[in-house]
Amino acid sequence: MIYPTIDPVALSLGPLQVHWYGLMYLFGFVGAWWLGRVRATRYGWTAEEVEDLLFYGAIGVIVGGRVGYSIFYDFPALIDNPLNLFKVWQGGMSFHGGLLGVLTAFAFFSRKTGKSYFTISDFIAPMVPIGLFFGRIGNFINGELWGKVSDVPWAMVFPGGGPLARHPSQLYQAALEGLLLFIILWWYSAKPKPIGAVSGLFLLGYGVFRFLAEFVRIPDQQYGYLFLDWITMGQILSLPMIVMGLFFMVRAYRKPN
Repeated sequence: MIYPTIDPVALSLGPLQVHWYGLMYLFGFVGAWWLGRVRATRYGWTAEEVEDLLFYGAIGVIVGGRVGYSIFYDFPALIDNPLNLFKVWQGGMSFHGGLLGVLTAFAFFSRKTGKSYFTISDFIAPMVPIGLFFGRIGNFINGELWGKVSDVPWAMVFPGGGPLARHPSQLYQAALEGLLLFIILWWYSAKPKPIGAVSGLFLLGYGVFRFLAEFVRIPDQQYGYLFLDWITMGQILSLPMIVMGLFFMVRAYRKPN
């Protein structure tokens, strides 16, 4: 298959250019806002609290995601030109950095509202995969983060990826980290669960799906494979999520009511 080349600029209004990558983040936040309003009626949150939480979360995602990418995956370029940190429209957002940014935002929101940390994270965890889904679609439109060479019928020839067809790993991740993880978390959280269990399942689910996706995804050029010719930076960063997810779930169910 030939990659369906898409202009990364969705709309041009004079000197103003609206990029698809930015629109994907907008779609993700709008989706999370709508789902948050749905969950609010079930969990006793007000619409204002949902909107405030998403505002804090949006700042955490953007700042943490960009800083995390620059530190974890593109540190030499950051040192060479620190202004690269602000070129969000070029792509380059780290989920693991975004997660750290969101966790920091939760701490501020918890202090403001008096809600416990895990009450906040359990509430928002099922909404996060929608943002991940749109983010991976943005990667696909940008023609970045493609997979390894493959002969599967749906393999694509990506611009900049050479003449050989490759796994559309962005779409795999959109399906796993986005749609499937959303379905799992939404179903699991439909009935009350011990505090911290939903957050733990999110960490576990994302960590496992990301670890698996790395097997068909080209590792970041600046790092390559770090160990044994198959361990990538993405897998190393996902392992703590898997461990912490299991820990939080076990602790949640063992904790006396």
